[in-house]
Amino acid sequence: MLERFYSMMGGGDIGIDLGTANTLVYLRDHGIIINEPSVVAINQKTNRVVAVGTDAKQMLGRTPGHVVAVRPLVDGVISDFEVTEEMLAHFINKAQKVSKRRGRPRIVIGVPSSITNVETRAVRDAAMNAGAREVFIVEEPMAAAIGIRLPVMDPVGSMVIDIGGGTSDIAVISLGGIVNSKNLKVAGDRFNSDIISYIRDEFKILIGERTAENVKMAIGSATKPATSLEAPLRGRDLLTGLPREVIVTDADIREALAPSIQVLVESTKEVLETTPPEILSDVMNRGVILVGGGALLIGIADRLSEALKIPVTSADDPLTAVARGTGIVVENLDTYREVLIEHDNELPPR
Repeated sequence: MLERFYSMMGGGDIGIDLGTANTLVYLRDHGIIINEPSVVAINQKTNRVVAVGTDAKQMLGRTPGHVVAVRPLVDGVISDFEVTEEMLAHFINKAQKVSKRRGRPRIVIGVPSSITNVETRAVRDAAMNAGAREVFIVEEPMAAAIGIRLPVMDPVGSMVIDIGGGTSDIAVISLGGIVNSKNLKVAGDRFNSDIISYIRDEFKILIGERTAENVKMAIGSATKPATSLEAPLRGRDLLTGLPREVIVTDADIREALAPSIQVLVESTKEVLETTPPEILSDVMNRGVILVGGGALLIGIADRLSEALKIPVTSADDPLTAVARGTGIVVENLDTYREVLIEHDNELPPR
């Protein structure tokens, strides 16, 4: 009864996918209302935030000396507490304007499965300082499984691979808990780094992170596509120092990504090898579901399926799976209370 009273008095409850690359915000009764890059631009002369999200990302690599565009999250965890707090406050305020409800909201935040207690506390404190009344933490693979409507509370095994920006989470889930999991620093950002290194070594051209990400999204693949793809790529010639453009193909990008994708394959095998036989049988029958931005890479599901010898499919709208899951949890806290990270379950209302 008390919880219902606080829900009525407070602001609209919020679910947040706090990602290395993008932050998505789910507002109760509205769905996903924010999907913006996890980037903050700061004026170092005044030490004030200039822009957050999409506006700040436009400034990456293009700012004057006294303005820096930073990513406050590295590998899925907070690297700059104060900037993360500013970013969360910006997104929470934006959500509050949409909800038109006064008061401090309850917030469910998705975090990587390998997060430590100290890192969890940092996320919770940042959200509380940014305006939350209560903060609940849920592991991202669990949130993703809930978001794509897998039967996480049933005595049946489900397997999810969440390929995000900073980390990839491989998790086997049953009875409201993660039975077996592995967290890797091999994800979207690593793919970008692979492409930058490959282009530098093979073409002697230096490109930026945004260029690498654009070419990855345009022609990146894990298996050979039905038709060949190519894209122009512009950067600085390392020999002359002048701008130069080359045409790269899907085969180039596939070769660049191959080592990292192989690490993902081997890590998934390790998780399967240490999963109890009964649950493994369920996974073989039900298959593996891919979520996160990495699930959009052409042929990634086929590559994993071929290596693992079990069905692998990409979820519908994989980018929003975690955010949708946090939204379902925040709207049904009593039902999903046991999936939350334990020491943040019983935070007092403020």
